[in-house]
Amino acid sequence: MGSKNKLKRFNENETFENVFQPTREELVNEIYALKGNWNKTIFKNDKPLVLELGCGKGEYSVELARRNPDRNYIGIDIKGARFWRGAKTALEENISNVAFLRTQIELIDHAFAEGEVDEIWITFPDPQIKYKRTKHRMTNSEFLKRYKKVLKPDGIMNLKTDSEFMHGYTLGLLHGAGHEVLYANHNVYKQEGSPAEVTSIQTYYESQYLEQNKPITYIRFKIK
Repeated sequence: MGSKNKLKRFNENETFENVFQPTREELVNEIYALKGNWNKTIFKNDKPLVLELGCGKGEYSVELARRNPDRNYIGIDIKGARFWRGAKTALEENISNVAFLRTQIELIDHAFAEGEVDEIWITFPDPQIKYKRTKHRMTNSEFLKRYKKVLKPDGIMNLKTDSEFMHGYTLGLLHGAGHEVLYANHNVYKQEGSPAEVTSIQTYYESQYLEQNKPITYIRFKIK
């Protein structure tokens, strides 16, 4: 994407009523007004709140919102020029139960209050395979602590990835730490009984992986 196009998208994001871009200072200094008030202020209802972390172009968040009007969705990514597409689609189609937040995932517990979130999706994260990158893996124990903080006590986590490494690493960590694995599948498109919301919604990159016959894995779990 050219820098001119990127700038255009950044500028458009500023005008979108479904895009929120707090500064790091606002979040870290605990002065962000939407923390604890997302449903009340933005969605104006008390429906379950679902996050997609590292939402990319926002296709998954938008499609989940389209299919589940009884839930509110927030796609989170640090790259606003990417989720511009999802935000624009939602506005064009008048999908009012989805919004986008531009921030780093490690600040999630500064953007949401304790127990404010019902469910979290992590879709196709960078597996950060090198050992020195472990701290950036989105399912490491430090990240899980942050997710647990913002989730309701019975909150659900979903990990969908094309990385067998990430799938195995996460399963091992979950079992080792005594978290509750509700469902795990290392090839959701090849096995019967896979959850519909996992197989019937595909991101742009996911469809490319499938064309290459790359297995798509999925884990549904609770953090104890």
